Amino acid sequence: MSSFLKNHPFAVDAFFDSSTVLAYAVPKKQLEQLIPECLELDTFDDKWGFVACAMVQTKHLRPKGFPQFMGNDFFLTGFRIFVRYHTSWGKRLRGLYIIKSETNKKKMEFFGNIFTHYKYTTTDINKKVTSNTTEISSIKSNFKIQMENTSEEVELPISSPFSNWKEARRFAGPLPFTFTYNETEKEVLIIEGVRSNWTPKPIKILSHSISFIDSLKLEGIVLANAFKVEQVPYSWKRGKIDIWTP
Repeated sequence: MSSFLKNHPFAVDAFFDSSTVLAYAVPKKQLEQLIPECLELDTFDDKWGFVACAMVQTKHLRPKGFPQFMGNDFFLTGFRIFVRYHTSWGKRLRGLYIIKSETNKKKMEFFGNIFTHYKYTTTDINKKVTSNTTEISSIKSNFKIQMENTSEEVELPISSPFSNWKEARRFAGPLPFTFTYNETEKEVLIIEGVRSNWTPKPIKILSHSISFIDSLKLEGIVLANAFKVEQVPYSWKRGKIDIWTP
């Protein structure tokens, strides 16, 4: 029963007040050791893999079909790797493999760990907005990200492997699918996200220090892009299990 509940047994609705994602490019050999055997890296120029930090302010998160007033508001922080998966029915899906999940409320940690495999932990998450900057930080998780508030066009990060924002947009996230793997049963759990009005806006990162990213000890890692979206309806379909054959 516990395993069944963790496999996203029902669809979920939410509203994203904002979603800010920083994607880091890493030489692909550095990331291959962090993903399960059933997945392959989603790469750029057959050289770079990508790990991202997503910071999402959600509203009215609830089982699909429930009224908004029964939903809950949470701040979620997730670390994920861009991957691909070949299904048993012949489809090649782009998606994400989650390696760490955090939230600002114990309630989300409790229910998130009943109905998902994401292993949520609770932390402090603070957001400070001024006329010129937005800062998202955590003392417990030891991260601080500061971005510029501007309507002007911004340039790619200096060390980005992308030559323009069109290339960078392919790795903006979130991708349509998220994958979890049960190595014993060779089962891949596929969760499909559904979104509308999704128009990521490039943002300028003034500073970024993320302890979890540092703890991965990835060599050659560089900030590749940063995007933000606001005021977006979002939902997740119930999980679907596929049997992976090596």
